Amino acid sequence: MKKIALLVLLVFCGNAYSQKKKATPKAIPSVVVAKGNNSSAELVKNKFYLFVNNATSKDTLLLKTYPDKGTPTDCKITTFTTKGTPMYLVAWTDKQKIETKLKTEENTITESQIWNPATKTLLISNTQTVAKIKEIVFLDKLKTASETQEKTRRSGYEFTLLGEDFSLSDKSSSTKYSYNPTSMKYEVAKAKAATPAPKKKRR
Repeated sequence: MKKIALLVLLVFCGNAYSQKKKATPKAIPSVVVAKGNNSSAELVKNKFYLFVNNATSKDTLLLKTYPDKGTPTDCKITTFTTKGTPMYLVAWTDKQKIETKLKTEENTITESQIWNPATKTLLISNTQTVAKIKEIVFLDKLKTASETQEKTRRSGYEFTLLGEDFSLSDKSSSTKYSYNPTSMKYEVAKAKAATPAPKKKRR
């Protein structure tokens, strides 16, 4: 009996020691990139979130996942209301640099997202890239003469918030979008019909 009691005591002490030894998991630190009235854009490890603080809860909206640790800059949170529906616009830029012996390319990527916080729905996500390229170009086959050429290349659409609506533009076109409360989506805005000029009265 003494051996059994001693064995039970040893097992109990071992379990207690192992439980004490377990470390409390540490919370992953976040980097606050931007703040709004009741919201914040924060980078947690490689995930970029929009946190919305409500009266009784906190909503978490995933903006972007970076393959590596991201570096969002110039972030801005804009709140607005369209057709009676509150919205959040989050816009930020990412910078990338690619270098080789003959070429340097600096990319500025602008991201714009509109969220409906009530439904936690992403309504529009737009990406525009502006690339500044500096390249050494050889002028002959033997590569004895060269010159440095610089150019700027744009891809994607430019996002512009127009009060309750927004537009997507490039060099050749611009399209306006308006919120439809029935479908709860942004749709291409219909052009307003021109008002006919009043007819002149005959004398």
